[in-house]
Amino acid sequence: MSSIVILGSTGSIGVNTLLIAKRYNIKVEALVAGRNIKLLNQQIKEHRPKYVAIANESDKSKVNHPSIFCGSKGILELLELTNSPTVVNALVGYAGLAPTLKAIEFGRKVALANKESLVVAGEFIDMSKIVPIDSEHFGLWYLMGERPFSKLYVTASGGAFRDWKIEDMQKATFSQALKHPNWSMGNKITIDSATMTNKLFELLEAKWLFNTSNIDAVIEKKSIIHALAEFKDGSTTAHFAGVDMKLPIAFALRGEVEEEILPPVNLLEIASLECLPIEANRYPIWEIKQHLLENPHLGVVVNAVNEEAIKKFERDEINFFGMGKMVLDAYRKFDNVRAKNIQEIIEIDKEVRAYVK
Repeated sequence: MSSIVILGSTGSIGVNTLLIAKRYNIKVEALVAGRNIKLLNQQIKEHRPKYVAIANESDKSKVNHPSIFCGSKGILELLELTNSPTVVNALVGYAGLAPTLKAIEFGRKVALANKESLVVAGEFIDMSKIVPIDSEHFGLWYLMGERPFSKLYVTASGGAFRDWKIEDMQKATFSQALKHPNWSMGNKITIDSATMTNKLFELLEAKWLFNTSNIDAVIEKKSIIHALAEFKDGSTTAHFAGVDMKLPIAFALRGEVEEEILPPVNLLEIASLECLPIEANRYPIWEIKQHLLENPHLGVVVNAVNEEAIKKFERDEINFFGMGKMVLDAYRKFDNVRAKNIQEIIEIDKEVRAYVK
């Protein structure tokens, strides 16, 4: 029986991964969670992992397990002790980079839902060890096969303010930005969806995963189409699937799936599909899309300033469009940086955060 390590077990990807693990009798060797200790304890009881890691040492006494690691250092220690061939990385933000690198260093396959790993350091990551869990990249992989493609597309929901007037977006609050039109996700990814940063990151991920800059995104309001591949013969194929991460997770863990994971899409229920362009007046970060795809080493800059901008928006120090302004300002300021290795990535990340703070 195969086994896995799950980083981010209490988030939506982690919860779905545990459902797939149970379905296919895959052993869970270790669980890594943040602050949701109540859910973690339920997972420990059901899946009996050998090791557990949590974000804060102060929560240690609340965890029902004899072997507990704490903080970012604890995650790396846990990875050194585990033997599972697959590590599912569903951590949020820059914190997910070091575990991705550590898992690859140990020769593990990384089922990756942590976008920031590739955004920040795609140049230094062995793509042969990465299997994407994002529905968009899974969709692209599913469509492409070996056929020569000319262009790839991912789709975006448009986020919480897709249908708002732009003058109303100026006054939008943090809690309003968390009201995603199509599904429920964690705070950071929902804010990134509202600003379109999430989609910019997915384009950058696709660049590294599929070795192309010929990639774009469109808004598809129902989130039924996840990806499209335009082939050199002039045809385009779309990947339709329900809004459910279990299918990409099942493929990442098993390699092949031959039974129904999701109910098929009912075309009569969809009735109509509407696709819209992504416009920079509503999503200012889209201004740098093409430049970033041509200069992907600048992903470290965008990620660092974006994480700090979200904190400022949450504290009400800037308005919704202030996040985009911060990103564009730092992007221009640091446009000449280029890391030669991971150590320089870490230094650039610190420098950018210090500048925007």
